[in-house]
Amino acid sequence: MKIIVCIKQVPDTTEIKLDPVKGTLIRDGVPSIMNPDDKGALEQALLLKDQYGAEVSVITMGPPQATAIIREAFAMGCDKGYLISDRRFGGADTLATSYTISHALKTLDYDIILAGRQAIDGDTAQVGPQIAEQLDLPQITYVEHVDYDGKNTLTVMRNVEEGHEILEVETPCMLTFLASAYEPRYMNVSDIMTAFDKEITTLTADSFPVEEERLGLKGSPTRVKKSFTKGAKAMGTLYEELTPEEAADLIIEKLKEKFII
Repeated sequence: MKIIVCIKQVPDTTEIKLDPVKGTLIRDGVPSIMNPDDKGALEQALLLKDQYGAEVSVITMGPPQATAIIREAFAMGCDKGYLISDRRFGGADTLATSYTISHALKTLDYDIILAGRQAIDGDTAQVGPQIAEQLDLPQITYVEHVDYDGKNTLTVMRNVEEGHEILEVETPCMLTFLASAYEPRYMNVSDIMTAFDKEITTLTADSFPVEEERLGLKGSPTRVKKSFTKGAKAMGTLYEELTPEEAADLIIEKLKEKFII
Protein backbone atom coordinates (compact mmCIF):
# COMPACT_ATOMS: atom_id res chain seq x y z
CA MET A 1 0.00 0.00 0.00
CA LYS A 2 1.24 3.49 -0.85
CA ILE A 3 -0.09 6.45 1.13
CA ILE A 4 0.50 10.14 0.43
CA VAL A 5 -0.23 12.68 3.14
CA CYS A 6 -0.76 16.32 2.16
CA ILE A 7 0.72 18.56 4.86
CA LYS A 8 1.12 22.31 5.19
CA GLN A 9 3.47 24.62 7.07
CA VAL A 10 1.41 27.29 8.83
CA PRO A 11 2.19 30.17 11.19
CA ASP A 12 1.52 29.42 14.84
CA THR A 13 -1.77 31.33 15.01
CA THR A 14 -1.49 31.88 18.76
CA GLU A 15 1.16 34.46 17.87
CA ILE A 16 -0.24 35.96 14.66
CA LYS A 17 -0.04 39.72 14.10
CA LEU A 18 -1.54 41.78 11.29
CA ASP A 19 -0.11 44.77 9.46
CA PRO A 20 -2.61 47.54 10.31
CA VAL A 21 -1.99 49.31 6.98
CA LYS A 22 -1.75 46.42 4.51
CA GLY A 23 -4.12 44.13 6.42
CA THR A 24 -1.78 41.19 5.76
CA LEU A 25 -0.18 38.67 8.11
CA ILE A 26 3.15 39.63 9.63
CA ARG A 27 5.15 36.42 9.35
CA ASP A 28 8.55 37.78 10.38
CA GLY A 29 9.51 36.34 13.72
CA VAL A 30 6.39 34.15 13.88
CA PRO A 31 7.22 30.45 14.37
CA SER A 32 5.90 28.00 11.79
CA ILE A 33 4.44 24.59 12.61
CA MET A 34 2.91 21.61 10.83
CA ASN A 35 -0.83 22.15 10.51
CA PRO A 36 -2.56 20.33 13.43
CA ASP A 37 -5.27 18.62 11.33
CA ASP A 38 -2.54 17.32 9.00
CA LYS A 39 -0.88 15.64 11.97
CA GLY A 40 -4.07 13.62 12.51
CA ALA A 41 -3.83 12.42 8.90
CA LEU A 42 -0.11 11.73 9.24
CA GLU A 43 -0.61 9.62 12.36
CA GLN A 44 -3.24 7.53 10.54
CA ALA A 45 -0.78 6.89 7.72
CA LEU A 46 1.93 5.86 10.17
CA LEU A 47 -0.46 3.52 11.97
CA LEU A 48 -1.18 1.79 8.65
CA LYS A 49 2.57 1.58 8.09
CA ASP A 50 3.01 -0.03 11.50
CA GLN A 51 0.22 -2.55 10.84
CA TYR A 52 0.56 -3.32 7.14
CA GLY A 53 3.99 -2.09 6.07
CA ALA A 54 2.59 0.77 3.99
CA GLU A 55 4.93 3.22 2.30
CA VAL A 56 4.20 6.72 3.57
CA SER A 57 5.09 9.86 1.63
CA VAL A 58 4.33 13.48 2.47
CA ILE A 59 3.82 16.33 0.03
CA THR A 60 3.58 20.04 0.71
CA MET A 61 3.29 23.19 -1.36
CA GLY A 62 5.18 26.22 -0.13
CA PRO A 63 8.46 28.15 -0.06
CA PRO A 64 11.82 26.37 0.45
CA GLN A 65 11.58 26.68 4.25
CA ALA A 66 8.58 24.31 4.17
CA THR A 67 11.14 21.50 4.03
CA ALA A 68 11.22 21.82 7.84
CA ILE A 69 7.88 20.03 8.22
CA ILE A 70 8.95 17.35 5.74
CA ARG A 71 12.01 16.71 7.94
CA GLU A 72 9.66 16.56 10.93
CA ALA A 73 7.55 13.96 9.11
CA PHE A 74 10.71 11.96 8.34
CA ALA A 75 11.59 12.03 12.04
CA MET A 76 8.12 10.64 12.82
CA GLY A 77 8.65 7.71 10.45
CA CYS A 78 7.72 8.81 6.90
CA ASP A 79 9.60 7.36 3.94
CA LYS A 80 9.54 10.00 1.18
CA GLY A 81 8.98 13.74 0.93
CA TYR A 82 7.97 16.09 -1.90
CA LEU A 83 8.09 19.88 -1.92
CA ILE A 84 6.03 21.73 -4.54
CA SER A 85 7.78 25.09 -4.79
CA ASP A 86 7.96 27.70 -7.52
CA ARG A 87 7.44 31.46 -7.60
CA ARG A 88 4.74 30.85 -10.19
CA PHE A 89 2.66 29.19 -7.46
CA GLY A 90 2.74 32.30 -5.25
CA GLY A 91 -0.55 33.93 -4.23
CA ALA A 92 -2.64 30.84 -4.98
CA ASP A 93 -6.13 30.59 -3.49
CA THR A 94 -7.67 27.22 -2.67
CA LEU A 95 -8.65 26.49 -6.29
CA ALA A 96 -5.20 27.23 -7.71
CA THR A 97 -3.57 25.37 -4.81
CA SER A 98 -5.68 22.24 -5.30
CA TYR A 99 -5.09 22.39 -9.05
CA THR A 100 -1.33 22.47 -8.54
CA ILE A 101 -1.20 19.77 -5.86
CA SER A 102 -3.54 17.43 -7.74
CA HIS A 103 -1.43 17.65 -10.90
CA ALA A 104 1.70 16.91 -8.89
CA LEU A 105 -0.06 13.90 -7.34
CA LYS A 106 -0.90 12.58 -10.81
CA THR A 107 2.82 11.93 -11.32
CA LEU A 108 3.06 9.81 -8.14
CA ASP A 109 1.81 6.35 -7.19
CA TYR A 110 -0.76 6.13 -4.40
CA ASP A 111 -3.56 3.99 -3.02
CA ILE A 112 -4.78 6.50 -0.44
CA ILE A 113 -4.36 10.27 -0.14
CA LEU A 114 -4.80 11.74 3.33
CA ALA A 115 -4.94 15.37 4.45
CA GLY A 116 -6.10 17.52 7.31
CA ARG A 117 -9.65 18.81 7.26
CA GLN A 118 -8.42 22.41 7.03
CA ALA A 119 -5.40 24.62 7.68
CA ILE A 120 -5.47 26.94 10.67
CA ASP A 121 -4.22 29.91 8.62
CA GLY A 122 -7.17 29.83 6.21
CA ASP A 123 -9.87 27.63 7.80
CA THR A 124 -11.58 27.03 4.45
CA ALA A 125 -11.61 23.18 4.46
CA GLN A 126 -11.67 23.40 0.65
CA VAL A 127 -8.30 22.16 -0.60
CA GLY A 128 -8.71 18.48 0.35
CA PRO A 129 -12.14 18.06 -1.29
CA GLN A 130 -10.99 20.05 -4.32
CA ILE A 131 -7.97 17.75 -4.76
CA ALA A 132 -10.29 14.73 -4.65
CA GLU A 133 -12.53 16.35 -7.26
CA GLN A 134 -9.57 17.15 -9.52
CA LEU A 135 -8.39 13.53 -9.26
CA ASP A 136 -11.92 12.08 -9.57
CA LEU A 137 -11.53 10.20 -6.27
CA PRO A 138 -14.21 9.22 -3.73
CA GLN A 139 -13.70 11.27 -0.59
CA ILE A 140 -14.70 11.26 3.07
CA THR A 141 -14.17 14.34 5.22
CA TYR A 142 -14.08 15.03 8.99
CA VAL A 143 -12.55 11.59 9.61
CA GLU A 144 -11.77 10.47 13.17
CA HIS A 145 -10.93 6.78 12.75
CA VAL A 146 -10.15 4.24 10.01
CA ASP A 147 -10.09 0.44 9.90
CA TYR A 148 -8.53 -1.36 6.93
CA ASP A 149 -9.41 -4.88 5.77
CA GLY A 150 -5.92 -5.52 4.41
CA LYS A 151 -7.16 -5.55 0.81
CA ASN A 152 -8.86 -2.49 -0.66
CA THR A 153 -11.69 -1.46 1.68
CA LEU A 154 -11.58 1.14 4.45
CA THR A 155 -14.24 1.46 7.16
CA VAL A 156 -14.28 5.10 8.18
CA MET A 157 -15.84 6.92 11.12
CA ARG A 158 -16.53 10.57 10.41
CA ASN A 159 -17.67 13.28 12.77
CA VAL A 160 -20.97 14.99 11.92
CA GLU A 161 -23.07 17.50 13.83
CA GLU A 162 -25.51 14.87 15.08
CA GLY A 163 -22.81 12.35 16.11
CA HIS A 164 -20.86 9.97 13.85
CA GLU A 165 -21.30 8.21 10.52
CA ILE A 166 -19.70 4.87 9.62
CA LEU A 167 -18.90 4.57 5.91
CA GLU A 168 -17.04 2.14 3.67
CA VAL A 169 -14.88 3.27 0.78
CA GLU A 170 -12.62 1.40 -1.63
CA THR A 171 -9.17 2.52 -2.63
CA PRO A 172 -8.01 4.66 -4.32
CA CYS A 173 -9.67 7.37 -2.25
CA MET A 174 -9.06 10.56 -0.30
CA LEU A 175 -9.77 11.19 3.39
CA THR A 176 -9.47 14.43 5.36
CA PHE A 177 -8.88 14.23 9.11
CA LEU A 178 -9.60 16.16 12.27
CA ALA A 179 -6.69 16.96 14.59
CA SER A 180 -8.61 15.08 17.31
CA ALA A 181 -8.49 11.82 15.31
CA TYR A 182 -5.25 10.62 16.87
CA GLU A 183 -2.58 11.78 19.26
CA PRO A 184 0.44 12.34 16.96
CA ARG A 185 3.48 10.29 17.88
CA TYR A 186 6.71 11.88 19.01
CA MET A 187 9.73 11.92 16.76
CA ASN A 188 12.01 8.99 17.61
CA VAL A 189 15.75 9.24 18.06
CA SER A 190 16.78 6.96 15.19
CA ASP A 191 14.52 8.73 12.68
CA ILE A 192 15.68 12.14 13.90
CA MET A 193 19.26 11.05 13.18
CA THR A 194 18.38 10.03 9.60
CA ALA A 195 15.82 12.77 8.81
CA PHE A 196 18.46 15.03 7.25
CA ASP A 197 19.97 12.18 5.25
CA LYS A 198 16.77 11.56 3.32
CA GLU A 199 16.31 13.31 -0.01
CA ILE A 200 13.41 15.70 -0.54
CA THR A 201 12.19 15.85 -4.14
CA THR A 202 11.39 19.40 -5.27
CA LEU A 203 8.68 19.79 -7.90
CA THR A 204 8.30 23.01 -9.89
CA ALA A 205 5.83 24.15 -12.52
CA ASP A 206 8.07 22.42 -15.07
CA SER A 207 7.94 19.05 -13.26
CA PHE A 208 4.43 18.11 -14.34
CA PRO A 209 2.01 19.27 -17.05
CA VAL A 210 -0.06 22.29 -16.01
CA GLU A 211 -1.81 25.25 -17.58
CA GLU A 212 0.20 28.22 -16.34
CA GLU A 213 -2.81 30.54 -16.39
CA ARG A 214 -4.32 28.37 -13.63
CA LEU A 215 -1.35 28.76 -11.29
CA GLY A 216 -0.73 31.16 -8.42
CA LEU A 217 -2.36 34.56 -8.22
CA LYS A 218 -3.15 34.53 -11.94
CA GLY A 219 -5.18 31.35 -11.55
CA SER A 220 -7.00 32.43 -8.39
CA PRO A 221 -10.59 33.67 -8.79
CA THR A 222 -10.72 34.87 -5.16
CA ARG A 223 -8.73 37.62 -3.43
CA VAL A 224 -8.35 38.63 0.21
CA LYS A 225 -9.47 42.26 0.31
CA LYS A 226 -8.61 42.91 3.94
CA SER A 227 -7.59 41.06 7.09
CA PHE A 228 -8.12 42.38 10.60
CA THR A 229 -8.14 41.21 14.18
CA LYS A 230 -11.29 41.13 16.27
CA GLY A 231 -11.84 44.26 18.33
CA ALA A 232 -11.43 44.01 22.07
CA LYS A 233 -14.65 43.54 24.02
CA ALA A 234 -15.59 45.77 26.91
CA MET A 235 -15.18 44.28 30.35
CA GLY A 236 -18.29 42.46 31.51
CA THR A 237 -20.22 43.08 34.75
CA LEU A 238 -20.06 40.48 37.50
CA TYR A 239 -23.22 39.95 39.57
CA GLU A 240 -22.82 38.14 42.86
CA GLU A 241 -25.06 36.88 45.64
CA LEU A 242 -28.23 36.78 43.53
CA THR A 243 -31.07 34.43 44.29
CA PRO A 244 -32.18 32.13 41.42
CA GLU A 245 -35.26 34.33 40.95
CA GLU A 246 -33.17 37.52 40.81
CA ALA A 247 -30.72 35.89 38.37
CA ALA A 248 -33.57 34.84 36.09
CA ASP A 249 -35.08 38.35 36.13
CA LEU A 250 -31.65 39.85 35.32
CA ILE A 251 -31.12 37.51 32.36
CA ILE A 252 -34.55 38.33 30.95
CA GLU A 253 -33.86 42.05 31.35
CA LYS A 254 -30.53 41.78 29.49
CA LEU A 255 -32.10 39.73 26.69
CA LYS A 256 -34.77 42.39 26.28
CA GLU A 257 -32.09 45.12 26.12
CA LYS A 258 -30.46 43.27 23.22
CA PHE A 259 -33.88 42.79 21.53
CA ILE A 260 -33.37 39.02 21.66
CA ILE A 261 -36.76 38.58 23.31
